[in-house]
Amino acid sequence: MSFLRFENKKYLVVGMANKKSVAFHIAKIVTDEGGEVIFSVQDEDKKKAVARLFPTASCYICDVADKSDIDRLAESVSAAHGHIDGMVHSLAFANFSNGMVPFHEVSRDDFVQAMNISCFSLVELSNAFKDIFSKNGSVVTISISSTRTASENYGYMAPIKAALDSSLVFLAKSFSSFSEVRFNAVAPSLLKTSASAGIPGYVDSYLFAEKLILRKRAITTTEAANTAVFLLSDASSGINAQKIVVDSGMGVNSFDSEVVSKVVR
Repeated sequence: MSFLRFENKKYLVVGMANKKSVAFHIAKIVTDEGGEVIFSVQDEDKKKAVARLFPTASCYICDVADKSDIDRLAESVSAAHGHIDGMVHSLAFANFSNGMVPFHEVSRDDFVQAMNISCFSLVELSNAFKDIFSKNGSVVTISISSTRTASENYGYMAPIKAALDSSLVFLAKSFSSFSEVRFNAVAPSLLKTSASAGIPGYVDSYLFAEKLILRKRAITTTEAANTAVFLLSDASSGINAQKIVVDSGMGVNSFDSEVVSKVVR
């Protein structure tokens, strides 16, 4: 038996976009380790993508901005699969309707929509599945390594992720009154994903981040996924309400001599 003990375990993965996403790598590791993965995606195109990558997996369409859709998802999963052992929440959406504007000019509608999809969906999904999770299940969401780094090209998503980080703490507390379900976040530094490719100036930020990482090499999606898989597993049973940063030391290396020398000389 594997150290992770995924045999006969079932997990819902919400938000897998494609083969480049952290969610894909999480799902692949879980299935390779003997677990079952159930998918929830936004639309028919993403459902077809799941079918190509995981031909035998069940996949449901759910618009997490619509509570009735979330409730239907929970009913469908429960009817087809019974109890599940955890969930991966891998959702982030931002609509820059006015372009990349300074933070104080961000549209209210854009901010609220992003908060609903990227953060509050975790709360509503958890509530909908509260009676479907096994007693000692595990919920893992995908955050970012620092919500206190004011990266202009990341727009307003860092404050949204900060709310996500706080929400998992409150979910862990409220669920503790009736279960042992754990809530944690994986928080990687800059990754090569399809979502990141749409961020203006991201490549320059990615290359700069590599210079700050102690090993001078960026974090991979697989490395972020490995941490998430550990948090899903029983091996992490003592970890709850935590944000696990996966940045290979970038956060402690702001004054790297190589970077400093290039700036001041």
